[in-house]
Amino acid sequence: MSPVVVLVGPPGSGKTTVARELAERLGVGWRDTDADVEAAAGRRIADIFVDDGEAAFRELERQAVEAALEGHDGVLALGGGAVLDPRTAELLAGHRVAFLDVRIADAARRIGFNRDRPLLLGNPRAQWTQLMETRRPIYERVAKVRVETDGRTPAEVADAVLAELKALDDAPAPGAPESP
Repeated sequence: MSPVVVLVGPPGSGKTTVARELAERLGVGWRDTDADVEAAAGRRIADIFVDDGEAAFRELERQAVEAALEGHDGVLALGGGAVLDPRTAELLAGHRVAFLDVRIADAARRIGFNRDRPLLLGNPRAQWTQLMETRRPIYERVAKVRVETDGRTPAEVADAVLAELKALDDAPAPGAPESP
């Protein structure tokens, strides 16, 4: 069992919303590992960060991602920082991973840099920019496709993800002869 597609990207890229849209179109279920972590811990992510620290949250997150990659055959949305754990990044190898990319203006409009984002406390715009400088290379490394979400509706992003995945599926395998 393996997800149809795994969505990665920063806060505000629309992973959860696009996961729902894709799942509906594909006739499969969707899952969000942030929700899995909250359900397993019985607390909100912000509370886990405050009470137990980021390291404890990241371990719960890694466990949630591993379980979902092994036991979910629909659309999977990962928390924005899940890829920071090298073990999680390794687990994504061989999966169809789509990086939902977004610029700060659209991310700010979508999430409002609210208080429920523990890594965006203080100066949210500066924190988000720094977060992306660290994470962008990892998102790009683990993803098979990249889709820009700026100025697009969830339906348009879902269209783009499906088109990119189709192009990926239709591409000849490396080293395979091209069709005439």
